Amino acid sequence: MNVNQIRPIAICVVRNGGHILVEHGFDPAKDQHFYRPPGGGIEFGERAVETIHREFREELDAELADPLLLGVVENLFHFEGRPHHEIVFVFEARFQDARLNEQREFIISEPSGQNRASWKSLGELSDGQHPLYPEGLLDLLRKQTG
Repeated sequence: MNVNQIRPIAICVVRNGGHILVEHGFDPAKDQHFYRPPGGGIEFGERAVETIHREFREELDAELADPLLLGVVENLFHFEGRPHHEIVFVFEARFQDARLNEQREFIISEPSGQNRASWKSLGELSDGQHPLYPEGLLDLLRKQTG
């Protein structure tokens, strides 16, 4: 992706009781661990909802059911020392196979390598230790849970 280009992405919040599934990330420039729901870049000609289905199939080997658009977040941030700008479509869905909710950790396969995802409570995500990205997502989720 070129610098000074806005990137459209779609992410999906999957809930499991009071927890959500988040991917673990690390920014070496900031020496910071962070979390983000799984998802990825929207490809040309692809709708945002199609993106989350594709990303969950490719990265988690999982199918989603009943996706619902929660909102759109504009995300301006620095990663690896470079500025980025994203328009983030935030969906919520559930796993088609409810047995996946029993899995404690997931391996996410991406072209750049493997990563992991696990269940975190909103309390854990708001403690400030490891931020939840994109910015504004935590507030959006709190509004949804009342």
